[in-house]
Amino acid sequence: MKRLFTFVALCLIPTLAMSHACQPKDDGHPEYQDNQDNQEKQPKADPYKADLSTLEGQWRDSVHTALSYAYQDEVLKIGQKEMPLWWKVYGNKPVDGRSLYISLHGGGNAPAATNNQQWENQKRLYEPKEGVYLCPRAITDTWDLHFRPESDGFYEQIIQMAVVFLDVNPNKVYIMGYSAGGDGVWRIAPRMADHWAAASMMAGHPGDVSLLPLRNLPFMIWCGALDDAYNRNKECEARIKEMDELQAKDPEGYIHSGHIVAGKPHWMDGEDRAAVPWMAKYTRNPYPNKVVWVQGDVNKEYFYWLGVPVKEAKKGSVLYADIDGNTVTIGNCDYSSVRIYLNEKMVDLSKPVKVVHEGKTLFEGKLTPSDALRKKTLYTRNDLSYSFPCMVEVKL
Repeated sequence: MKRLFTFVALCLIPTLAMSHACQPKDDGHPEYQDNQDNQEKQPKADPYKADLSTLEGQWRDSVHTALSYAYQDEVLKIGQKEMPLWWKVYGNKPVDGRSLYISLHGGGNAPAATNNQQWENQKRLYEPKEGVYLCPRAITDTWDLHFRPESDGFYEQIIQMAVVFLDVNPNKVYIMGYSAGGDGVWRIAPRMADHWAAASMMAGHPGDVSLLPLRNLPFMIWCGALDDAYNRNKECEARIKEMDELQAKDPEGYIHSGHIVAGKPHWMDGEDRAAVPWMAKYTRNPYPNKVVWVQGDVNKEYFYWLGVPVKEAKKGSVLYADIDGNTVTIGNCDYSSVRIYLNEKMVDLSKPVKVVHEGKTLFEGKLTPSDALRKKTLYTRNDLSYSFPCMVEVKL
């Protein structure tokens, strides 16, 4: 089945790239015309002021130094790959910081010019009432252009740049995409679920992706009822049913909304724009009391407040864990050891913490907060919410 889907995607995406849905002509929108301007860019205003008196300030300063070029030049560079960026800011900044919508364009295994046109189109598809609407241009022109293994690092740096330069709240970051961009959301949302506040997939194919990691990520599915190329409509309908079943078994998790739009083919005439205000209702909880972790196509060492030996990870490896009071329970686990990262928002650090697995106590004792660990985890994860003063490692 896996080999079959790869062939399908290679054939499918170029066709979609040329569809009416993904290939509108210049309709005179000011945003489009401004982007086509060849005038020399003026340096962007950068009001940043260093504050090295706190760990957060030091981290922000390091990000400012590392990514100032990306903010000014609107391009990220990692190794030999480059990701051009475009963004527009909407509305007034809320007290708790702006939202960030990362929106992935259509296209795929097509000439660069076609994918560039898809990128232009994506810039005009959605308009949040508030927030930074950011469209990255994919780093390749392959069928899997948005979910290449190296893509994850680019998305992480987009968030870091937006937090430091655009006053984005890291707990209000959303991922969305249309067509090949929807293909990307199907993969990126689960394997990076700990980064997003909510996600919306439009007109993409799920392939063999596991939806289990979406336990704490509100997820939206959009597809035209007549979008039958390679059974995309039926595949999306089946995944909506799967999400229904997951939520029925776990009512506190798997928040979702599924839409198979009647009478619509690949292009849904903008009905999917309802995804933006739906996502905006949610903020990320970086410390959910229950985590379901299934490794995807890119093996991860960390997920929410958990860590594993990444050398043992492979696609499909699972780890279930939950916190109740000061007790952490490890459920199904495919690893020889697990690291549990904790802070004062998750447990009462003045009392002993217990870790159990299959009825056996693996650890019980009081934890001593460490500033060194807080700093190490912040600079490792590069996410303000994942700076932890305590860690317990248990052998299974």
